[in-house]
Amino acid sequence: MTLVPFAPTLETDRLILRGPRREDAEAVMAFLMDAERAEGFGHIAERGNAWRWFAMNVGHWHWHGYGYFVIEDRATGTPAGISGIWNPETWPEPELGWVVFDGFEGKGIAYEAAKRARQWAYDDFGLTTLTSNIVPGNDRSKALATRLGARFERVYHNTNMGEDELWRHPGPDEVAS
Repeated sequence: MTLVPFAPTLETDRLILRGPRREDAEAVMAFLMDAERAEGFGHIAERGNAWRWFAMNVGHWHWHGYGYFVIEDRATGTPAGISGIWNPETWPEPELGWVVFDGFEGKGIAYEAAKRARQWAYDDFGLTTLTSNIVPGNDRSKALATRLGARFERVYHNTNMGEDELWRHPGPDEVAS
């Protein structure tokens, strides 16, 4: 298997979605280590393990050709969150995921980034289906999945998160580019 070089850069009116850089590690690790904010994503209490997750995302890009983009606020250049396609070992299938960092909630950033990442996954990368795995109590993610057109499909056991809900996104022929 040939490893891919790295992530493309995608743009929206307000955002730049790009591959993770060394200087993004602190923002991502701060999110992961925040028990309240990262609860529905997978809180990582120890800094070394948060660093390993960040490095794993870099490797995920090389292994799969996709992963989590860093969401950069176009106006300030500040990392605002992560969004992209995630499919580590034990995942049922490729997942469209999103989180925004502290101070960036309620601005539509997660929606804008996830919609753009999904468009890339379908139009440019060639995926034909995507899901979102959502912890049952994460009502904000369920609302965003619904806004993106995803529908609840089933409950399953996620070996990392426990009980999880699988939400199915509309396919490439059902979403506008």
